[in-house]
Amino acid sequence: MTSITVRSHVGTDGVLTVQLPVELSDTEVEVTVTVTPTPPASATTPDDRGWSPGFFERTSGCLADDPIARPSQGEFDQRDWDGLNDLPAGH
Repeated sequence: MTSITVRSHVGTDGVLTVQLPVELSDTEVEVTVTVTPTPPASATTPDDRGWSPGFFERTSGCLADDPIARPSQGEFDQRDWDGLNDLPAGH
């Protein structure tokens, strides 16, 4: 079973056209449709686009340092890159 998510538009006549990947052509399939309304492409406010109310006000400026400072990450392990080809399959 493969799960495929597509975004489409239902016309004023109620017809929904769904195009599936070419890999499924000439194949018998069983299709289950779950309808989830999405905001129209013309939505202009964050609320219209599905963002929770006040999301941007709560998160805007939370990384106010400019430039963003990255503290020292300490020492790291040395890796044997040449030995990687000697590993058994699946590792």
